[in-house]
Amino acid sequence: MNQFSKKLLSKKDYYNTVSDLIENSVVLSMDNYTQHGSTSTLDHCIRVSYRSYKIAKALKMDYISAARAGLLHDLFLYDWHLQPKGKKILEKHGYTHPKTALNNACLHFELNSKEKDIILKHMWPLTLRSVPKYKESFLVSMIDKYSSCGETLFPLMIKISDYIL
Repeated sequence: MNQFSKKLLSKKDYYNTVSDLIENSVVLSMDNYTQHGSTSTLDHCIRVSYRSYKIAKALKMDYISAARAGLLHDLFLYDWHLQPKGKKILEKHGYTHPKTALNNACLHFELNSKEKDIILKHMWPLTLRSVPKYKESFLVSMIDKYSSCGETLFPLMIKISDYIL
């Protein structure tokens, strides 16, 4: 876990929202996998979770479900960079990992219907048939895209924007 993730988790109100998840060894194991660039899956999920929490709270949305599902949205627990070649497009990680993450999350945690929808549909619009049902699902999906682009294309920009939050 990087320093920025530790900084976010030091914010008491946010930490209290996700404490049962972030203290779980399964969630912490996401630190063993690289997500984008040099960012671990855990750091990516904490970033998405915290940003979703802040924006949802400011917009008077269900910030608890947004934060919790944001933390679990990529709980797929494998190195997606090592996927076998030759898979059909709809069998590739980008299309399949939301369901894997949801199955893993349901195996280890009790989730409400909104949290399930957020996790399952966070890859929209790539997964065209998985249109978000809730505004929180749409929010987490957009925050995920923003964070992913920054981690991949503009890591310095993300580091700067992290300190603004």
